Amino acid sequence: MSQASPSLLPSEITAESLYLDRRRFLQATGGLIAAAMLPDAQAAALVTRPSRFSSNEEKNSWAQITSYNNFYEFGTDKGDPARYAGALKTRPWSLRVEGECEAPKTFDIDVLMKLAPLEERIYRMRCVEGWSMVIPWAGYSLSELLKQVRPTSKAKYIEFISLADPKQMPGLSRPVLDWPYTEGLRIDEAMHPLSILCVGLYGKPLPNQDGAPVRLVVPWKYGFKSAKSLVKIVLRETQPATAWNKAVPSEYGFYSNVNPAVDHPRWSQANERRIGDLLRRKTLPFNGYANEVAGLYKGMDLKKHF
Repeated sequence: MSQASPSLLPSEITAESLYLDRRRFLQATGGLIAAAMLPDAQAAALVTRPSRFSSNEEKNSWAQITSYNNFYEFGTDKGDPARYAGALKTRPWSLRVEGECEAPKTFDIDVLMKLAPLEERIYRMRCVEGWSMVIPWAGYSLSELLKQVRPTSKAKYIEFISLADPKQMPGLSRPVLDWPYTEGLRIDEAMHPLSILCVGLYGKPLPNQDGAPVRLVVPWKYGFKSAKSLVKIVLRETQPATAWNKAVPSEYGFYSNVNPAVDHPRWSQANERRIGDLLRRKTLPFNGYANEVAGLYKGMDLKKHF
């Protein structure tokens, strides 16, 4: 069994034994901390249309989605983002797209909000730690943004870079990861219609702790692939290094597709617990999106390329 990187403290990875205590705390508080931190998000509204890609499963509540988060820039406890992300300033904000493209460009957040019609994408989301949610994101296919910069034939991969501002993000003071947070996709994964650029949640602008003001969402991969608070996207010819793969390469592969047949070295991925449920359920290949995305990996050894 592999050991964690020296820069990663064991206490900074959620143990299965702690899950139920945190769930009880969430139920007891009813999301009051999150609600108190989000006056702007609750006051605003986004115009969205239904999406053919949405799940028909019961959605998790606003309180659950905004109170139980992984966002290590604000701390490693699941409640830290709700406690500390309120200080994040999301205006002004811009997202730079550059690299192997014909028309590199910087997009203001207000332009991003209107670049394509916003859809409500109700997605199953699965965390590598063994928990899951059903979340009604507001966004549009990432391909709509990428088409604006016209990728060249050299663009084989996409790198996503998150904000790293120690003045606003107290978690950056700890060397949990090599900041800034980076993630990556192959370009065919990025261009797949399920991959979205997300700007909202439950018909409102994204709460800070959920990745405001703009984030990536890739529902067939583990949640850490969906980078938050994006400031730069770089189209690359070669595979980019990614935060968790650099920190613990034996545990976090580049692809990170939800695969119940590939265990994390320290726990099984065969089942999961939906936040709010008591009983566990079987984990679905590609998080239930196999019909849509399995063809992207035809002929690949998904245990080797995990």
